[in-house]
Amino acid sequence: MAESKNLRLETSDEARGLAETLLRTCRYGALAYLEPGTGVPVTSRVGCAPDLDGTVFFPASGLSAHTRALAEDPRCSLLIGEPGKGDPLAHPRLSLVARVVRIEKDSDAYARLRRRYLARHPKSEIYLDLPDFAFYRLEAERAFLNGGFGKAFDLAPADMFLPQDERLAELAKVEDGVVSHMNEDHGDAVGLYATVLAKAEPGHWRIVSLDPRGIDLASGEKVIRLNFAAPLASAAEIRPVLVQMAKDARAKLAG
Repeated sequence: MAESKNLRLETSDEARGLAETLLRTCRYGALAYLEPGTGVPVTSRVGCAPDLDGTVFFPASGLSAHTRALAEDPRCSLLIGEPGKGDPLAHPRLSLVARVVRIEKDSDAYARLRRRYLARHPKSEIYLDLPDFAFYRLEAERAFLNGGFGKAFDLAPADMFLPQDERLAELAKVEDGVVSHMNEDHGDAVGLYATVLAKAEPGHWRIVSLDPRGIDLASGEKVIRLNFAAPLASAAEIRPVLVQMAKDARAKLAG
């Protein structure tokens, strides 16, 4: 028998950038887990969002089948990437191979995750604070990126996620204030970020989250990614960068 060929391409910056976009713009995913007692793989749809470092998390009720299954065996995989026009198989998607970690409501991270999730899923507020709900982070061990026909890549965590450093800790403290300020007081600039810099269709755009590499904007069900010209070196750079982006957008619009 002939030896099978590895059809994966060498991981590139383009692949890493595509994976980042899929992670940062995700709202839903297909979660695969192992059914207790049988070991049969079962799939469920979950709402999701990215944390500051890019790690995906989702809320789940303690009454759901996948929550009970993951409590016994935390191994799972999550497929993200929504199909668009044309052939759904021609659109990029990312499969994360991971283990879930429950985030307790009294943890330091819970308030941040709640804020980030509600920004993308505002209607979830009616159930998110019920006693049986909790957040679960997917601690990915590896991932498979399918960028479309003939574009397959294997990715490691370092290809997708930011390191847990002081820069992230600083940004976590100011993110809520910066996002609220921009949406409430500078909605015109936020709209220009989306329509001029990201070349999105006009809409009621708002910033839903930010991180050292860029901002995520949403209008209705649509979420887009806009990267900074250069990653932030510290949280103190965020305001000057956003001011400069607004100036650049207005200059492009005037030109």
